[in-house]
Amino acid sequence: MKKIINAKNAPAPIGPYNQATEANGMIFISGQIALIPGTDELNTSNIEGETMQVMENLKAILTEANLDFSNVLKTTIFLSDMNLFSVVNTIYASYFSKDFPARETVAVLGLPKGAC
Repeated sequence: MKKIINAKNAPAPIGPYNQATEANGMIFISGQIALIPGTDELNTSNIEGETMQVMENLKAILTEANLDFSNVLKTTIFLSDMNLFSVVNTIYASYFSKDFPARETVAVLGLPKGAC
């Protein structure tokens, strides 16, 4: 049976999807951009602010599911420019304490709402 997870402290979906779904003990979280919860605006202050916003959005969804970053098995990062990798990687790493999840990072042509 599928359970829908939507956190009030994370941005509402901008399309026909939910923030997360749970089935058979596994939770799948939808991709996040740096949307500021309760608004339709991106945190575009700089790549550091944008990355922290994404991570905080993910944290809110994990918290709603009674989990934290130590429970994450795999992540995917989409960047508009691989030159941003170092900064994003440093902030990303600060949300994990050990036993990092499996991960892939790829550069893409574009992201929703012009996110980096």
